[in-house]
Amino acid sequence: MRSALLVFMGRALRLLMLLLALVLFSFWLVSRSPIDPVQAYVGAEMNLVSPEQRQQIEEYWGLNDPAPVRLARWFSAILRGDFGTSMVYRRPVLSVIRERFLNSLLLMITAWALSGIIGFASGLLSGARAGGMVDRAVRWYCYAIASTPAFWLAMLMLIVFSVWLRLTPVGLAVPIGVESSKVSILDRLHHLVLPAVTLSMLGVANIALFTRQKVVESLSSEYVLYARAKGESERSILLRHVPRNVALPAVSLLFASFSELFGGSVLVETVFTYPGLGQATVQSALRGDVPLLLGTVIFGALFVFAGNLLADAAYLLIDPRIRSLRPGSSKELSYARAE
Repeated sequence: MRSALLVFMGRALRLLMLLLALVLFSFWLVSRSPIDPVQAYVGAEMNLVSPEQRQQIEEYWGLNDPAPVRLARWFSAILRGDFGTSMVYRRPVLSVIRERFLNSLLLMITAWALSGIIGFASGLLSGARAGGMVDRAVRWYCYAIASTPAFWLAMLMLIVFSVWLRLTPVGLAVPIGVESSKVSILDRLHHLVLPAVTLSMLGVANIALFTRQKVVESLSSEYVLYARAKGESERSILLRHVPRNVALPAVSLLFASFSELFGGSVLVETVFTYPGLGQATVQSALRGDVPLLLGTVIFGALFVFAGNLLADAAYLLIDPRIRSLRPGSSKELSYARAE
């Protein structure tokens, strides 16, 4: 119990240090940025703003204070549970993050599940037919996708399926001009399918290639040789023995891809104008919205950290050998990752 508590406290301390470093670095980047927050706040009518009005805007948002003072004021507000007000959306930061994060969460979970299922299945099939036509096709696809920029792939999917074939909407998460109360689930899924498929395509390559390599290694292992000696068919070996031995590394890689998934969602949401947290992060950075940017940085880091915790929990559920180790042992997770 004590060792488990020490492990939990250590991870909590690392999370706090990570959040502090991210916030300080993000704040420093925004403070050194050439973007004028007042001009970004006013927009195209900046030429109509008098110097007195500009000063009033700076005083209202606290932009005329030194950077350390603004950072200290933001930290004190965070301790009270107040993340401030977004300059871009004119709403509380927590309200914007809550609304945008739900959209992004639906997009990322759908893409994450698709990439895991398709990547694991294609990796099994490719490894079982190593050197064959299916294996070459899977590897060609994985190498091509792994070397393709996310924004270019998103633009290509948008041009083909939305502009040329007109099978999916051009962007947004709901139909234009329709009240939120009248938007059906089918409408939301219709707008979600293309961004989710695009984002999942980016995550398939690593999982498929990694699974293929583990399958090839498993098929040449001693336990598979023993199963063949007992007279088991290749289909039985592929369905009963191989998946259980390659599942743990594949799940580890799948949960570890949370950071890549979040980064890819930023580009995909920007191309598809999908109103998620990634698009809000880009808008806050481009328009100097410090409260919203710092808030999205914190929630993005928490999302990635939660993915790592889920990966550790998945180790215990999948591999009984890890459950037999002493809780909190330093060998526990190192053993899992070594597999």
